[in-house]
Amino acid sequence: MLSEQRGGERATWDESARPTGPAAEPDRTYTEAELATGRHLVDVHDGLRAELATLRDLVDQVSTGALHAAAARSHLNAMTIRQNSWTLGAYCALYCRVVATHHTIEDRSMFPHLRRADSRLAPVIDRLEDEHHNIADLLESTDQALVAFINSADALPGVRTEIDNLSQALISHLSYEERELVEPLSRLGFY
Repeated sequence: MLSEQRGGERATWDESARPTGPAAEPDRTYTEAELATGRHLVDVHDGLRAELATLRDLVDQVSTGALHAAAARSHLNAMTIRQNSWTLGAYCALYCRVVATHHTIEDRSMFPHLRRADSRLAPVIDRLEDEHHNIADLLESTDQALVAFINSADALPGVRTEIDNLSQALISHLSYEERELVEPLSRLGFY
């Protein structure tokens, strides 16, 4: 679970409370194809990180007045995650849906496979699933802040706070997931 800090900001997870999976076999070698399986997870996560960094930067620029909404829209149009009618709120909402979809795919496909293939991963997978639920709550809070922002530009600080909370939790989660699952994915595959 995420712990609360003063001001409503959430802290990242306590690393000492996160279970670890089995150690990699010291003499095990992997083919390029096997290594690609684990790298794929990192590649997907890197895309989420890059888009999140861009989102945070745009919110910061709009918040400080360094960038007007029209200029932010221009930047957003050049990003990977985009749609035809741009607003900062629409981008944020779309990013939230992409993260939720990514976690749903993991929960329904990858995690059950890994749990069946190596039962020693169960505590890690249980924890990752719990973190997915916590991140879903953060996505909902971000969505609520965006609705408030759509109704009033004065609500931008709330959007910033929610995106900061989401960023902190998501970056920590992605790193933990990679640390614990890249090797098992290389060893066991996705399915």
